[in-house]
Amino acid sequence: MKVYKILNNNVVVTLDSKGNELIVTGRGIGFKKREGDLIDSKLIEKQFSLDNQETLPRFAELLSEIPIEIITTSEIIINHAKQVLNGKLQDSIYISLTDHIHFAIERHKQGFDIPNSFLWETKKLYPKEFQVGLYALSVIKKRLSIELPEDEAGFITFHIINAQLNDTMPNIVKMTKIMREILNIVKYHFNFEYDEDCLSYQRFITHLKFFSQRILTQSQPVQQDASLYELIRKKYEQAYLCTKQIDLHLIQQYQHPLTDDESLYLTIHIERLRTELKK
Repeated sequence: MKVYKILNNNVVVTLDSKGNELIVTGRGIGFKKREGDLIDSKLIEKQFSLDNQETLPRFAELLSEIPIEIITTSEIIINHAKQVLNGKLQDSIYISLTDHIHFAIERHKQGFDIPNSFLWETKKLYPKEFQVGLYALSVIKKRLSIELPEDEAGFITFHIINAQLNDTMPNIVKMTKIMREILNIVKYHFNFEYDEDCLSYQRFITHLKFFSQRILTQSQPVQQDASLYELIRKKYEQAYLCTKQIDLHLIQQYQHPLTDDESLYLTIHIERLRTELKK
């Protein structure tokens, strides 16, 4: 393994067997090295090989600017998120989360912690991702001796969701707002309190996450048979009336009338939720 680029004393770039760039970190690994020199394998602590090679240059730049302790801490958090959430995260998480943690720590040291106005919604709407955020705070405290406020767990949660959906951070905030509004419409329409542990609620939250993303990206679901829509509309009349309220709200606030397919799926989820909470 030879040095391809030197980013700093602790970070170098090499090439794998296919000619793709591979980032290698370790204390002193780039000290007094030149391009073409052999890399001392005993000094290697971490290797980063991102699926998206277009992301690699920005990540390499970040690694050259941020202390290695923060980089390894971020990687621990990301690996934990992948295991807990059992899904793929976009490579962009390595850049966005590492950069955020570094900036959050610098702000905290200067006494500039930012309040998270969506913290309550984040806890309620993304419970699994928020647990990753809390785990992140514990790892940061243990490894870096910095105790960040709970608000930061919410911000870290947004970065995790962003990497799941491959969306922008402002859109994640807007999605959360739309989800909260729809949940409130359903709650007050039927005058019940949610059981956040029930399966129907969790399925509804998952559906709303992707539904709200479609509203913001203006993408449309796959069209279903119109006869199925009519069947559901008549069979689940109470749930459908609630869906019409949601439709009116989305038209007024987001200029987004529900399609028959969106109404169909919302009605099914609302009926499941209503039925389970009645038991």
